Amino acid sequence: MKNIFILIFIVITSLNASEIKIAVAANVSYAIDDLIKEFNITYPDTEVKVTLGSSGKLTAQIFYGAPYGLFMSANMKYPNKLYENKIAISKPIVYAQGSLAMLSNKNIDISQGIKFLKNRKIKRITVANPKTAPYGKAAFEAFKNAKILKDIKKKLIYGESISQTVSYTVTATDIGVIAKSSLYSSRMSRFKEGVNWTEIDSKLYTPINQGIVMLKDSKEVKDFYNFILSEKAKKIFKQYGYLEL
Repeated sequence: MKNIFILIFIVITSLNASEIKIAVAANVSYAIDDLIKEFNITYPDTEVKVTLGSSGKLTAQIFYGAPYGLFMSANMKYPNKLYENKIAISKPIVYAQGSLAMLSNKNIDISQGIKFLKNRKIKRITVANPKTAPYGKAAFEAFKNAKILKDIKKKLIYGESISQTVSYTVTATDIGVIAKSSLYSSRMSRFKEGVNWTEIDSKLYTPINQGIVMLKDSKEVKDFYNFILSEKAKKIFKQYGYLEL
């Protein structure tokens, strides 16, 4: 009898539960679990399934019919493209602003800021490809505004995504310019601010506006969309190194 009641409970729970699939830019991977936990406090019956990847690749999947309900991009370019092609059903809105940091696993004086990249001790610098990655584009803008691009150009090693850039930084080069949010994963906890990493002055580059769009019209998708734009979500993004909107 007890087993029958348990079975009935499971069936009722599964009938009440709902699921949404979302596409999320890789730089948000460190914050997304906490965002979902906070969302589920209010909406415990909605299961959020996440697919992580580069914004460009996720956009291609969406164009080919991938069943995502919502897309959180690393920039505004791809959400705008989806909206212009009438695939996104909501106009792109900025949900977070990404920021840059310099990281090294070597014993160097990182506190000197971005101009330290000119130092002769620095032989190789990792940066995301500015042609494909918004964080790479922002890094190059910072190099130009700090008037160091000419001095460091031959030192640059390119990562095709921000995750590859982080990997190269910690294994193969002297220093790297990465998304600050990357520093908040558990595997990066050994790196200390002021010792191994420092934030790059946000005045040196245009804020990295990250855009969100809805792809399906459902209550659950709207609930999660509204949550990501809420003050609760903004606090979590700030804790993970994003700039305050």
